Amino acid sequence: MPIFEKPPLETIPPVRERWTPLYLEHGRIEVDDSSVKWIGADRTVMRIPVASLSALMLGPGTTVTHAAMKACAVCNTPVCWIGEEGMHFFATGAATSHDNERARLQAELASASRTRDAVARKMFAMRFSDVDVSKYSVKELRGFEGRRVKRLYHEMGLRYGVSWKGRNYDQSNWDLADGINRAVSAANAALYALATAVVTSMGYLPQLGFIHTAGALPFVYDIADVYKPATTLPAAFETLGMKPDATEEDVVTRLKFYIEREKILARMPADLEKLVSNE
Repeated sequence: MPIFEKPPLETIPPVRERWTPLYLEHGRIEVDDSSVKWIGADRTVMRIPVASLSALMLGPGTTVTHAAMKACAVCNTPVCWIGEEGMHFFATGAATSHDNERARLQAELASASRTRDAVARKMFAMRFSDVDVSKYSVKELRGFEGRRVKRLYHEMGLRYGVSWKGRNYDQSNWDLADGINRAVSAANAALYALATAVVTSMGYLPQLGFIHTAGALPFVYDIADVYKPATTLPAAFETLGMKPDATEEDVVTRLKFYIEREKILARMPADLEKLVSNE
């Protein structure tokens, strides 16, 4: 097996100091000359600084060797498999963490209704800074959230001059969805990939949510929803407002700008530790 020289533990940067995810499609990832390399179908060859990435996002036509996956694992860099231009999120490789302390705490908090609701209220408090969330049930707060999101869609449509007819799409046939629904879906899928990378690399369990319970990644949906108003929604509506025939790639490119501007990679780990705590 090709040899990848594992960097010393103290030199591996924490999640909050890493770059945004790297998206690749149509090529091969392997270890060569003691480094991880990308060999594209267009014959592009480049080194991948896996220890500096928050995640590797692999699109269609990609293959990855066992040695390359091992290199990502020892650098605590998650690998996500997604659809073309981020339209679907399929799976993630579990990143190794140094212990299970955070997973055990998350499981403990989620296992009792009192502590589960307490964490859910913290999450809602991040959305409603002017509301005393302790006065309402989690069910009522879910209703507030639904109305807030609908209002945000409407406001974004007016701000960027995009016709908004509601969140309506068929996952089995994306071609039936209008441009803005496709744009929002692409941006959300990319944000889910990033959130999954952060959640797993910190040792939390994506499958164990506090507000969401359905699906494969309820905790990821819990966390991602906090940042959508400042990232995925403006990225989708602004891109479609400027270019009605914009591709999903255009949307994800704009999303990267908002993720960097809002310092999501620095905020998300800190927010996770505040939310999943006994305080």
